[in-house]
Amino acid sequence: MISPVFIFDFDSTLVRIETLEALADLALKDAPDAAERKARIAALTDDAMNGRIGFGEALKQRLDLLALRREHVEALTDRILDEATVSIRRNVDFFQRNAERIYILSGGFREVIAPLAERLGLAPDHVLANDLIYDDEGRVTGVDTANPLSRENGKPEVIRALNLEGPVVMVGDGWTDAEVKLNGAADRFYAFTEIVRRDKVVEAADAVAASLDEVLYAEGVAGRWSYPRNRIRMLLLENVHPAAVERLEEAGYTVETMKGALDEDDLIEAIKGVHVLGIRSKTNVSRKVLDAADRLMAVAAFCIGTNQVDLDAAADKGVAVFNAPYSNTRSVVELAIGMMIVLMRDVADKSREMHKGKWNKSATGSREVRGKTLGIVGYGAIGSQLSVLAENLGMRVLFYDLSERLALGNARRMRSLDALLAEADVVTMHVDGRKDNTAIIGADQFAKMKPGALFLNLSRGHVVDVDAMAAALKSGRLGGAAVDVFPEEPRTNADPFDSPLVGLDKTILTPHIGGSTEEAQEAIAEFAAERLLGYLNRGDTTFCVNLPNVQLAEVTRAHRLLHIHRNQPGVLAELNRALSDAGLNILGQHLKTDERTGYVITDVDRDYDREALTALKQLPGTIRFRRLH
Repeated sequence: MISPVFIFDFDSTLVRIETLEALADLALKDAPDAAERKARIAALTDDAMNGRIGFGEALKQRLDLLALRREHVEALTDRILDEATVSIRRNVDFFQRNAERIYILSGGFREVIAPLAERLGLAPDHVLANDLIYDDEGRVTGVDTANPLSRENGKPEVIRALNLEGPVVMVGDGWTDAEVKLNGAADRFYAFTEIVRRDKVVEAADAVAASLDEVLYAEGVAGRWSYPRNRIRMLLLENVHPAAVERLEEAGYTVETMKGALDEDDLIEAIKGVHVLGIRSKTNVSRKVLDAADRLMAVAAFCIGTNQVDLDAAADKGVAVFNAPYSNTRSVVELAIGMMIVLMRDVADKSREMHKGKWNKSATGSREVRGKTLGIVGYGAIGSQLSVLAENLGMRVLFYDLSERLALGNARRMRSLDALLAEADVVTMHVDGRKDNTAIIGADQFAKMKPGALFLNLSRGHVVDVDAMAAALKSGRLGGAAVDVFPEEPRTNADPFDSPLVGLDKTILTPHIGGSTEEAQEAIAEFAAERLLGYLNRGDTTFCVNLPNVQLAEVTRAHRLLHIHRNQPGVLAELNRALSDAGLNILGQHLKTDERTGYVITDVDRDYDREALTALKQLPGTIRFRRLH
């Protein structure tokens, strides 16, 4: 079977600009009637691209309006690489590997196109474009009219003159590109809509391509059978930072966002057809939700915890779950330090009195944190960093953790929670959200604390019995409290909030803002987005919380087969037998298992029959199978 010859338009296809409009910005920068002339140029471009005016006539009129000089053309040439379309940048390797069967065909200008063509690995004679003519003073006087591309129906004429072997595939956004197929010079025409969509062009096309990935997928070029990225739908809930949206869209994926959390019923409806779900702390992804998800490949928790996701159910479905365990650490630590100081100095109550017109200047009950003992319950990323900063403030640090942890600085590990509670002037919670941690601090624990001690909870609402805390505050057993998390929290900012702690003196309540700084939210967005891209683009499960962790390099000159299966004997042997029966040559293979799941990554030569992969999906124990080019 002969591989197709690809012919690409340039403006609004390989680059996101229209060359003449970009040149107008340069040439007409200081012209008093610049706006009027630019509008006329844009209108002529649109008329030509939609077939309402002949290309040659439109080109002549636009050049007359421009008054171009050589320096204007050179300025655009210098920056043209920065204007490359996103999906073209993503697929540079396709052009470089298939350069001998790829042409650029444009009514634009050769010297503008040349730098990008060179970057894509195309030979100069594979650039078919107009040549500008200059006078002795460097003014553009027109184009070479002997070139068919300077006039109506020039593109079909140029293609026929090439005498190409094999099916010819035309990819472009304008009417002159559609004419290539309509005049019989191409076998297939893709209307390229990543930059602009023109209805008349779309109607004349064999297919619509929102990105180059769509074209490669449809044509099966060099075995490119990965699902086009723009067809992969991502749903991000709860105001995920725009940095994540930007990064994921830049990578070619389709992203939809929603401001608030969704309850189970609403999420079941919304998740249909979704490949990737992004949440924060208020959306619960239950087994029932996962059962309803017909396309879901991954869940990203844009926060620290993942207790809002049924991790076992996700593993059973082959759905990878990622979080951002360290990205907001500093923000939570700084809030904890600030709350300690504010509570020690009774700032919150004094501020409230001042707003009521009461002046109460007194040192009674106002203390420094220096020399006090801080008891940290949970010595993970946040607890340990808090330990360092608190010690630098002159505090003595104790910590308690179920896991063996390395003490930082002069911090001392306590063998029991009760021992820590008895010594600490300030107790702060930094445990994870697992169910086993429900109400680990209750009436008995408050009774064991030093009278007048301060208490902070910036971890999870359910780890503390808030009724017992309220009683301890009312009785004076606690000298103050700062709480950022609650057992029941509103799903959106518009919903009401209530708690037994509302209205109590010496009590600071904040709406789960421990990690809500601009820096933390951006860092979380970038980290979680990169973890998603690593998994989707190369199968990397680093930092995945429910599947075996495998760190993988990019796929190069191979196809990658990803096989997630139940951890049972014989799966790898059966997998390799199926690969051998299909005649696939294995270039590299990784296997990682946990007590529940196995994950096999196999890189194979690119030349194979896609039907040969059917057997891999039917192996006993298979949960999910994917292929990447």
